[in-house]
Amino acid sequence: MSDKEVSEQDLLGYLDEMLPVERMSDIEKQLRLSEELRRRAASLAQRRDQGVHSVGEIWRRSRLSCPTREQLGSYLLGALAADHSSYVEFHLQTVGCRVCLANVNDLETAMKEVPETQQRRRRYFESSAGLLPRSET
Repeated sequence: MSDKEVSEQDLLGYLDEMLPVERMSDIEKQLRLSEELRRRAASLAQRRDQGVHSVGEIWRRSRLSCPTREQLGSYLLGALAADHSSYVEFHLQTVGCRVCLANVNDLETAMKEVPETQQRRRRYFESSAGLLPRSET
């Protein structure tokens, strides 16, 4: 793969650590071998840091398409609506968002530490919370 095949978007994704691990590794190898690619990356970083932003860059850096940690937890519990769940699955598996994958890994670790009875009780509560009548006070 040549320097020309590494797009500006790829380099920005690399600088923001937003690419899948395999792509990050490929670009890292190319940066080590190519002075021209390192210059392009430095120029992009400088332009970005000076406040020259595109809508796409702002979207990526602000992680506007990432589900919240609460939504990721609901996804793991199977408590999301089907369409929302399929989006989270796409975001994790196809997009490979490293931030969200790290959050999911952290949530899975935390879930393993919670006794099974508490997990079951939490799932019952979360699945019925909207169905319970409100008490009138």
